[in-house]
Amino acid sequence: MALEKKITYDYKVSKPYNSISVREKTAIMEDGVELSASYHRRTIQPKDDISSESSEIKALAEAMFTDEIKKVWDDSLKSDA
Repeated sequence: MALEKKITYDYKVSKPYNSISVREKTAIMEDGVELSASYHRRTIQPKDDISSESSEIKALAEAMFTDEIKKVWDDSLKSDA
C-alpha cells in the first residue's frame, strides 16, 4: 500500500493579453488508484513573477508573454487608472 501525491496542470490562454488560467490538480493515489483530488485555480498575467511556477507553465508563459503583449498589458493598466 503505497501512497503518492501527484500534481498535474491544465491551462487555458485567453486573449487579448495571453493571460494563462491554470488549474492545478493535487491527487492522492494509492497503488495507482486515485483516492481523492483537490483543485486550485489561478490566473497568470503578463509581467507576473513566474519564478515559482512549474517548468511547463514557465515555458508557456515565456512563449506567450512577448514584449509586445507586455506593452499592451501595461497600456491597458494605465488606461484603467
